[in-house]
Amino acid sequence: MVEMIPDIETIQEESTTSTSTPMGNGHETEIKMEKLPEKEEGEEGYSKGYESLDDYEEKPARVEVLDWYFYGFCTYLIHSVLIPIVFPLIVSQTVSWPPQPAQGWDKSPRGLVCREKETNLYQRLTHRSITVNNLNFSPLEWTSISWSIGLILAAPILGSISFNLDYGSQQVLIAAAATAIGAIFCLPVGFFKTVWIFLPYIAAIVAAHTVSTACHTRQLGLMVSSFRPTTLQQHGIPIRRAVSGWFSIFATVAGCVGSAIISAFTYHMLRESSDQEFISLWIVSIFSGLMWFGGMVHVFTSHRSKTNPTIPNSKLLYAFSIFKYPRAIGSLVGVFLSSFTTMCIFTGGVLFIVGQLCLKPVLLLYFWLVYFIFPLISLPLLQPLQHFLKADAVKMQQLGFLLSTVTSGAGFYFREKNWKVTLLVIFAAVQSTSTGLLHAFGRVLLLDCSPSGKEGAFSIWFSWIKSLGTFSGFAVSSAVPGKIGTSFGIAFCSAMLGIVMFIFGNFSDFDGAEDEGHVKDDSERGSPVHGLDAVAETKEHVLQAIS
Repeated sequence: MVEMIPDIETIQEESTTSTSTPMGNGHETEIKMEKLPEKEEGEEGYSKGYESLDDYEEKPARVEVLDWYFYGFCTYLIHSVLIPIVFPLIVSQTVSWPPQPAQGWDKSPRGLVCREKETNLYQRLTHRSITVNNLNFSPLEWTSISWSIGLILAAPILGSISFNLDYGSQQVLIAAAATAIGAIFCLPVGFFKTVWIFLPYIAAIVAAHTVSTACHTRQLGLMVSSFRPTTLQQHGIPIRRAVSGWFSIFATVAGCVGSAIISAFTYHMLRESSDQEFISLWIVSIFSGLMWFGGMVHVFTSHRSKTNPTIPNSKLLYAFSIFKYPRAIGSLVGVFLSSFTTMCIFTGGVLFIVGQLCLKPVLLLYFWLVYFIFPLISLPLLQPLQHFLKADAVKMQQLGFLLSTVTSGAGFYFREKNWKVTLLVIFAAVQSTSTGLLHAFGRVLLLDCSPSGKEGAFSIWFSWIKSLGTFSGFAVSSAVPGKIGTSFGIAFCSAMLGIVMFIFGNFSDFDGAEDEGHVKDDSERGSPVHGLDAVAETKEHVLQAIS
């Protein structure tokens, strides 16, 4: 646990500090920090809005980083388990009994022997038994409709709070209100056994989760910005890249642990008798809400404010200031494609296992556990590789998209085959690594493209676009539950589009950070603050500096 929580309290403040760090070529490079001279009016060499090291935020303490991880643990499950898995199952318990399929209750469409309970569960999820104005919807599609309403509801809310996230002192109130509202709406879902009540329930949860995710992402931007100024040398690793990747990866890992717990709990509750499934799944929703509410600790213990020197003229148009930054728009496209691809593959894969393969129910549990637990191993192991290869957030997202093309391509190729357990485990492990990489480094790249002081305005777009992509992937796979080739084929094309965009789109975390003043591009790729010339920080030095 120590390695997951770099302590950030021992940055030297002496007027002149010199230390040596070993470089990869066997030489030592001296790191010097000189006291900043006072800025003279009109003097060049200063990053906009910063006059001295005193203008930089205090480094986040251990408890702040821990709480930020803990909030990921409490909330990552909302969009990965609660909405796409638990709520469709609950909705399916409120509809009428589906008609018997053509192949009978004891066989899958492929002729494989199935248990009647599993076949019935799949038919309830996919049968269009909800009628509205002569239109028929399945519980999966009803969840998609509710999800879309939540996104529509969240859009004006995010726009109205974007200014308050970056200015004023209402950040704690916003985050606390979003967390509390979302958690509360998870509690009463079983009071009324009717499909209509899930429209406001799911919509409110989606909207609240989108707002709370924006606050959580903004917090990462502020914590990382406290490590400015940074330097980029030919043989060095920028502190900003190392720290942002470190924080984001382990928050994702913590979130995967929470998702694994809820998915295992869901499987356990599904083992109850048919007449108890509705109540059992309601308990899962309650437990998820309580976990989410527990994340409130993060809101009150890690408040971090930032003084912005200039107040924008228009508060109404402040949320749209992101459109002045083309690299940020490009990173949002990557966020949409990544969330769409990963959810499309995950939903299509789960429906394929349950409805087509008719594997033992316990194998579905194994699939979920591998999918959510394997990133605990793969993501931390990939970070040293990232530093060794000096790969930025763009390269790591390319790797994530590449892994998704492998899984979706393999799934499409073997769509007519009856998958063995070994193939299923490998599929889950590889795809979970892809999902973790794309989630962790998608927000890192966007925050690298975010100007100092506008982390909130950019975070609301990250949160909404990510939720939009996740909803779209779920909706596509839910609309064609029996056509795994369609889901995987669309996901493959989406992943390929992401790779092509990042290769030919001239993306770079350094270019984005440089454009927004996080680093300065001079002859030595030096600091954005005049008078500071630090070179060649390796990962070891980063961890020493923040421990």
